[in-house]
Amino acid sequence: MARALVYQTDFGTSDGAVSAMYGVALKVDPALSIFDLTHDIPQYSIWEASYRLVQTVQYWPEGTVFVSVVDPGVGTSRRSVVVRTKAGQVIVTPDNGTLTHVKLLLGIDEARLLREDAHRLSGSELSYTFHGRDVYAYTGARLASGQLSFDSLGEPVDVPSLVELPHVDAEHVADALEGTIDVLDVRFGSLWSNIPHSLFISLGVDYGKRVEVSIRNDTREVYRNTMVYARSFADVSMGEPLVYINSVLNVAVAINQGSFARAYNIGTGLSWKISIRKAPRIVYE
Repeated sequence: MARALVYQTDFGTSDGAVSAMYGVALKVDPALSIFDLTHDIPQYSIWEASYRLVQTVQYWPEGTVFVSVVDPGVGTSRRSVVVRTKAGQVIVTPDNGTLTHVKLLLGIDEARLLREDAHRLSGSELSYTFHGRDVYAYTGARLASGQLSFDSLGEPVDVPSLVELPHVDAEHVADALEGTIDVLDVRFGSLWSNIPHSLFISLGVDYGKRVEVSIRNDTREVYRNTMVYARSFADVSMGEPLVYINSVLNVAVAINQGSFARAYNIGTGLSWKISIRKAPRIVYE
């Protein structure tokens, strides 16, 4: 029985690249069910690809096959791999850091080397720049259709050897939580931090109470203010900032019906730091 096949790329949909990947898969098995995670990953952003995978993979059934292609090193000596998560989903991807968040947050049970010479679309041997179509979509379709088993792929790869992008863990320092802004809620401009809810509760802040938020980059502090810790956006007035727990159970910062990222020109990555603590008590005489 065919399993779902899910694609993620930085290709966009303005040309035929994604459609070609669909075509390859359907020629392998016309009964396949193919879905898109996204094709709007910023060009070459392996970090974003990694985060969107961990945001999504865990909500698909065991056996679902993901093909993630953000591959600035296509045609080089970088490895191609297929991994099985602890929950049983399968991911086909270059070993370039795309698996960072899945490895750290969901866990990977086992990995196999994907030999690009042995597992590729017939007739594509002279193509070195479209492994998304020729290797990954083709192999993903064969796995999803049952024509190829995980165990029949290349030799095992030690999971600890899988490439990880640089990252830092959130921590509780003195009276504050320190973390990074990992990614944006792209359409709405919320800031998604790497501070998990399990760490946030150590502040002892109840819903409706205020916290102080500081955001800085490598050169300066760009924002400091107090805001409400809310269950949802509607708990504050339109245009008011808030802290909330996002869909992956990390701390996020938003403006109700506005873009926090655009309002304060805030980016993402290790150079963007966020600090959260209980709002200082103000005594009026």
